[in-house]
Formats: sequence, structure tokens, C-alpha cells
Amino acid sequence: MQKQLKILFIRFSSIGDIILTTPIVRCVKLQVAAQVHFLTKKKYNILIENNKYIDKIYLLDNSKTIYSQLEKEGYDYILDLHNNLRSNYIKFKLSIKSYSVSKNILEKYLLINFGINQLNNHVVNRYFKTVNFLNVKNDKLGVDYFLKDEKNLNYDYKQAYLAWCIGGTYEQKKLSINQIKDVIDKVDLPIVLLAGDDEKAYANDIIRISKNKNITNFCGKLSINESAYLIKYSKLFLTNDTGMMHIASSFDVPIISFWGCTKPSLGFYAYQAKKSLMNIESKNSKRPCSRHGSNCRYKKEGCIKTISSNEILKNINSILD
Repeated sequence: MQKQLKILFIRFSSIGDIILTTPIVRCVKLQVAAQVHFLTKKKYNILIENNKYIDKIYLLDNSKTIYSQLEKEGYDYILDLHNNLRSNYIKFKLSIKSYSVSKNILEKYLLINFGINQLNNHVVNRYFKTVNFLNVKNDKLGVDYFLKDEKNLNYDYKQAYLAWCIGGTYEQKKLSINQIKDVIDKVDLPIVLLAGDDEKAYANDIIRISKNKNITNFCGKLSINESAYLIKYSKLFLTNDTGMMHIASSFDVPIISFWGCTKPSLGFYAYQAKKSLMNIESKNSKRPCSRHGSNCRYKKEGCIKTISSNEILKNINSILD
């Protein structure tokens, strides 16, 4: 009887990047029938704790016992989908055959600085290169996000409403208050605003100046899972380049995403969205300003601020109609 392989996936952060590992996790589990373990940071456990294709999760903390725990597992292979100093140290400590995703540093440099795109694929496709040796193929079924129990948020899911994630890692990745306000003023449906604590006041300002009086501010009030429920049952999800965009792509909901300093050409757009996906980009340039959106070569506050509210509204209406 052939021995069942035991494989450790490594991806420490962040929300979107971890969600984008789920296609390869699923395909390895189903096509190789291996035991699949996953190593990530403790705060991201919620993203994969209900994933039926993962047999065991290890959570990274400040404890040195993690290395001895991993050693005892007797892994056959490590698939390093992060490829940083910490993951390389773990691979060194375990001394197990490993395969790592390429950072494509040169290709990203050429794209950002000269507009030469030699990437031409999604990061998920780059992940799959690490399992060529196992002859694992991409099943093209998109990402997974499993909701275990549906929570009661005292919100009427049966009504038609739009969910809008107004957050972003950097100011340069966020639409402005006025852009959002100008759009929702002309939308008849209720709106739920989603983001973290940092956007709570931002959302309140939108509500204060908007003519639309059917807006609910959930910023800083919900867990990732609770936000996911609201997205799942929405008529349409609007978002900046965020981790919630990738969670939304696992649901049967249309997505409109907004891009300025970062661009879909970097390969981190919503992957295989199950309904329609519209990427609205600033017209300043077809090339990204930076890898993570922390700076903009056109506007200090980010060229995403140049996207017109009329263009957003036109796309909303085309989906809702």
C-alpha cells in the first residue's frame, strides 16, 4: 500500500494572500489525496479554520516549540507560498524537501517602473508552479471561504442591498468620502459600509453628508466572518483592493473593485469570481505606482481619487439592471 503524503503549506499573511492559496490547497488535497497541513499567523486562523481541505492548522506565535511540533509531523514536502526570511528559516530548521513560490522581483520592477508586463498571470497561477512535481493541475474552480454558522446580525438579508468595503491598507488605495457619497446619493438601495476601526469615522462622515438615509455603518463592529455574511447576501459588492475582495470572490455575488496605485496587472485581482467582476482603474496610467499601494506617482493621496463617480454609477446600474 502506497504511503499517503504529508504536505505542509506555509503562508503567514495577509487576508487576501491566504485566501488565494485555497485553490492549490484544494487541488493538492483532491488530486494527490495527501494529508494537508497549513502554517499561518494566529490572527488569520479564522480564514481557514473551516476549510474542509485542510487536515491540521499550525499557528505561528512567539513560542519556539512550533519547530519541534512541526519536526514530529514528518512531512514529505513543504510548499512555501510566502517565501520570506521566516519561512526560509523554518525550511532550514526542518530540512525537508521544499518548493517555494517565486517573488518575481524583476518582473514587478519592470512593470512598476517601465510598464513592461512580463507577469501576465494571476498569483494563483504562480502558486501552482510549486506543485508541478506532483502533476497537480488547477481545477479553475476559484477560491474557497467556508462559513460554518450563519450569525444573526439583526439585519434583513432578504432585502436587496449593496455592501461596500471602504477600507484599505493605505490612504492611496481608498476612494475618497466624496467619491463614495456622490455614488450612493444616486443609489436607491440600502447600503452597508464595511471596514475596520480606522474607517469608523470615515463611514460616519459619508452618512452625515449623503442624501441616502438608508446607510448602515458596520465599520469596526464585525468580525471577518460577520462581514463575509453581509457580502454573501448582498446584491452587489463594491471594494477597494482589499482582502475582503478575495473573500467575496468565493461567493455568488458580483464585484466591482477600484484600483489606483495598485493594478490588476500585478496579478492580485479577485480570482475566478463566480459572477461578474468589474475592475475600475484610474486613467492616469496602466502601470502600478507601487507594489502595495503605499505611494502614488501622480497624486499624494492616490490616483484612485481620480476615478469618476459617474463611471462607478454606470457600472453599478449595468449590473443591477
